[in-house]
Amino acid sequence: MSREVLLLVDALAREKNVDKDVVFCALEAALASANKKRYTEDVDIRVSINRQTGEHESFRRWLVVPDEDGLQEPDKQVLWFEAKEDNANIELGSFIEQPVDSIEFGRIGAQAAKQVILQRIRDAEREQILSDFLERGERTMTGSVKRLDKGNLIAESGRVEAILRRDQLIPKENFRIGDRVRAYISRVDRTTRGPQIELSRTVPEFLIELFSMEVPEIEQGLLEIKSAARDPGLRAKIAVVAHDKRIDPIGTCVGIRGTRVQAVRNELGGENVDIVLWSEDPAQFVIGALAPASVQSIVVDEERHSMDVVVDEAELAVAIGRSGQNVRLASELTKWKINIMTLDESTEKQNEERGSLRELFMQCLDVDEEMADILIEEGFSSLEEIAYVPLGEMLEIEAFDEDTVHELRNRSRDSLLTQAIANEEKVEGVALSLKSMDGVSSELLAKLAVHNIQTRDDLAELAVDELTELTGVDEKIAKVLIMKAREHWFQ
Repeated sequence: MSREVLLLVDALAREKNVDKDVVFCALEAALASANKKRYTEDVDIRVSINRQTGEHESFRRWLVVPDEDGLQEPDKQVLWFEAKEDNANIELGSFIEQPVDSIEFGRIGAQAAKQVILQRIRDAEREQILSDFLERGERTMTGSVKRLDKGNLIAESGRVEAILRRDQLIPKENFRIGDRVRAYISRVDRTTRGPQIELSRTVPEFLIELFSMEVPEIEQGLLEIKSAARDPGLRAKIAVVAHDKRIDPIGTCVGIRGTRVQAVRNELGGENVDIVLWSEDPAQFVIGALAPASVQSIVVDEERHSMDVVVDEAELAVAIGRSGQNVRLASELTKWKINIMTLDESTEKQNEERGSLRELFMQCLDVDEEMADILIEEGFSSLEEIAYVPLGEMLEIEAFDEDTVHELRNRSRDSLLTQAIANEEKVEGVALSLKSMDGVSSELLAKLAVHNIQTRDDLAELAVDELTELTGVDEKIAKVLIMKAREHWFQ
């Protein structure tokens, strides 16, 4: 019988062009499945076949689980303290095994064994084909449409199948069976039974890959695409930088008479592409990203990671773009929140902010309007700056003598301490799980507590716009905080 097992394994491995160990594992699974049917309870059986002799052994096994978890599956698990009575060195997650009578290979239902073995072999074949394809390191796939499945396209390249979902197609695109299609490999799911590769023609990475194919200087490392943003089928922006000063990055991407950028546009159904010069200076980068609009001035807010961009009233429509397209793409490209405004709107906003700051200084430092305005003119924008800026810097201000500087610093520190105590009182009822969450400061906790948000679940149930409205935090930060609060739901 042992010889028959070895011959069967050898024959199947040759026929299906897979490793012998794949067939052995499939056969072990078939034997284990058949052996389990001898028990009324749901047991865990492991079968081991000797790769040289073909002899096999069977074991019933129990997983060692933490004592505090209890037994979720009593027929398959054992508590740690019980397992340690027999083996003091046994670890959590390991197995206790007990030999049981093996079932004879000839007594297995032939059909069941065949199904298990063939399914394992098919899985191994698919895995091998997928691995061979992925080893080539390609980030895009070019194939032909094999069939349609509920509006999704199933594309085939060689023996590899991939799925291109309807929502990952450029709007108004229409492919038929047999059509050639090229797309970006957005995801590989090795657990699914169907096509394991998911494709996309709408992601910014596809645009970057298309330019990499058309512009040899990118592959040579002379040119780099730093980022991309798309409104699929309509308009896109890419940011490029040259690592060789002799190269014009924009002209190189455009190509002679626009041949290179035109080839990319043709693949994307006529999508217009703006090529922007990348800059290490965020403000300069944003100015370039907003082209063709001309920018008058920019105010950068590092804390909120946003910029107020002032444009001429005549340029306002161009800067914003149709349905906000230009400013939205520029924001995605630069990863900065961009607020477009006219000079009058900018002046009005600055006056409002100045008024709020003046009121803060007058109230918390007990100073008059003139003193508050001097602090604002010298660049102070918070009590923390007044309290902890180096003493020498404040003494350099001509309007202040040494006694005034010390008094201002002491008053600002006293005010900050008072605020901290008030915040502590507000958050007394807040749950520890929320207090200890990353990214939640005492100031933010106080704002949440005022609106009766006292637990992690309270925060998790908020929408992003609700959190920004209640606390004034940036939209991007709000998203991170809410997702962080929801993490325990999925664990």
